[in-house]
Amino acid sequence: MVLGGGPAGENIVDRTRAAGLTTALVESELVGGECSYWACIPSKALLRPVLARADARRVPGLAGAVGGALDAEAVFAHRDYWTGNWKDDGQIDWLDSIGAHLYRGHGRLYGTRKVAVTSPEGDHHVLTARHAVVIATGTRAVIPELPGIAGARPWTSREATSARQAPERLLIVGGSVVAAEMATAWQALGTRVTVLVRGSGLLPRMEPFAGELVAEALREAGAEIRTDVAVEAVVRDGATGPVTVVLEGGETVEGDELLMATGRAPRTDDIGLDTVGLTPGDWIGVDDSCRVPGHDWLYAVGDVNHRALLTHQGKYQARIAGAVIAARAAGEEPADTGRWGAHTATADTAALPQAVFTDPEAAAVGLSLAEAQKAGHRVRAVDYDLGKVSGAGLYADPYPGRARMVVDLDREVLLGATFVGPGAAELLHAATIAVAGEVPISRLWHAVPAFPTVSEIWLRLLEAYRG
Repeated sequence: MVLGGGPAGENIVDRTRAAGLTTALVESELVGGECSYWACIPSKALLRPVLARADARRVPGLAGAVGGALDAEAVFAHRDYWTGNWKDDGQIDWLDSIGAHLYRGHGRLYGTRKVAVTSPEGDHHVLTARHAVVIATGTRAVIPELPGIAGARPWTSREATSARQAPERLLIVGGSVVAAEMATAWQALGTRVTVLVRGSGLLPRMEPFAGELVAEALREAGAEIRTDVAVEAVVRDGATGPVTVVLEGGETVEGDELLMATGRAPRTDDIGLDTVGLTPGDWIGVDDSCRVPGHDWLYAVGDVNHRALLTHQGKYQARIAGAVIAARAAGEEPADTGRWGAHTATADTAALPQAVFTDPEAAAVGLSLAEAQKAGHRVRAVDYDLGKVSGAGLYADPYPGRARMVVDLDREVLLGATFVGPGAAELLHAATIAVAGEVPISRLWHAVPAFPTVSEIWLRLLEAYRG
């Protein structure tokens, strides 16, 4: 039994069906979840033409040919295509093809191994799992409780990725990935963007230079980025009038729409956690096999367990949990539970990759320098200007970017790597392999990057490390 049909839930269904188990999926909205309709897919569909145009404008001989505005209607149509026009017919066809059962409606735990489902028509079913129940209900956007916020009708990431016209002025509160990506998209679509950040900069979970380079590019594009500011209240003028944000100290900022990009909370308020001794509204703690401690039949995968709020990590956890459930269903205890075993979600903490599709792109895996130092590792950070790599200079002129690798000096392996620059997300998987594989620096010397590619950055980082 799987509660939640986003990417993590779908992967659990796929793995358990492949193992020969009968599997039921309960979904209250669209099969495919937040990622498919209101997050990863629509946001990247909006951003792809933005980044392609930015790259083209850095190529001599081509820049002048792409100087005009984006065709917003074509961009929105491209986005709509990739979301299936917010219909999940294709996902339903896939579920049918593998023989999984779909129950549309709101699902709640109903005690041990039981799930109660209330359909949109009001029908009520109580289903019993023979082996396992998996919670994959994901997260929702958090809107802070501010005076006037309800009447202001702010955007969350859902509205920001599904809007059908560009507002003249957009205020964005927050410095997260959502804030940075949506600022990039809407500024390029003709909106005047103002980003209000409580902290010192954008992308606070990455190396500081990542947020600095992204903020610099946004400012050059015309956006206003304000840091170290706090929002005290919000006021909207009438039903469709402008929105005014009141900052600490009384200063006001006005826009036509307001996007609150201020974090995520688990969708666990009304899924029956109390019926199995857990607290509604909380994140669901799990072990490294994604099983909930004290409940040998209950698992939680994806955002809801708070290990890593990323689609690809939720799918990874689902593959791990699916293998564990299949083994236990066959009467076996999972045996491959070592640090990088098939039944252990080690990558959540040791080799977590993330790509941010801003201009320039920012991509990172593993530990930042600050995180590695905090964890007690003896480390060295090696930095290099990506624009000085021949392949990067041919890719874009100028090429704004920087790279860093964090080396464990005791073992001489990589603990983390960060790349910022046009197309830098495509450098990420090589770094992920190096970190997850704990490839010695001495062996990386023999992984020769093709010339002239941007991946030559690896050679430059290694040369800088050797000195």
